Amino acid sequence: MIEKVIKNRRAVFPRQYNDKPITKEQIEKILEAANWAPSHRRTEPWRFKVVQEEKLTELGNFLSEKYKETVKKFSERKYKGIAEKCERSSCVILICMQRDLKERVPEWEEIAATAMAVQNMWLMAAEMKIGSYWSSPTNLIKKMGEFVDLAEGEQCLGIFYMGNYDTELPEGTRETSIEEKVEWL
Repeated sequence: MIEKVIKNRRAVFPRQYNDKPITKEQIEKILEAANWAPSHRRTEPWRFKVVQEEKLTELGNFLSEKYKETVKKFSERKYKGIAEKCERSSCVILICMQRDLKERVPEWEEIAATAMAVQNMWLMAAEMKIGSYWSSPTNLIKKMGEFVDLAEGEQCLGIFYMGNYDTELPEGTRETSIEEKVEWL
């Protein structure tokens, strides 16, 4: 069962989402799956900010304006597309990481643990037939503290867009086999 979910998980982009809302119960189930990710010394560094309804428009406008302020080569198409991603989503989850202030573990381990939490979210969403997509536009996520309150040592690592969809998803492929990526010693 888990092998099928892993192999069938796909990035489903906001342009593919329909208007059917994701329920609070569905979001809670996805977040609960995230909470079961492993973390060294049980730091559980993942933190999430759930954005819905009118706040989606605010987030889209914020991200578009930050794009305009920080990019060297402005694109009107991209500017509008950033806001549209939020507006087409039923829910956006800001992926944050709370650094262990005692620094008991290296930062990379907490980033990895947060990524594993997001993988759990993505797998649960896929099992529930909810489309999702993780985006990490560095110039924008570095500014996220201007949109939401971040605790001391907390940083945003990405944006997780979610929505229901009707389209058929393509079959997964890999460029190279696992045999080409493993060395048996």
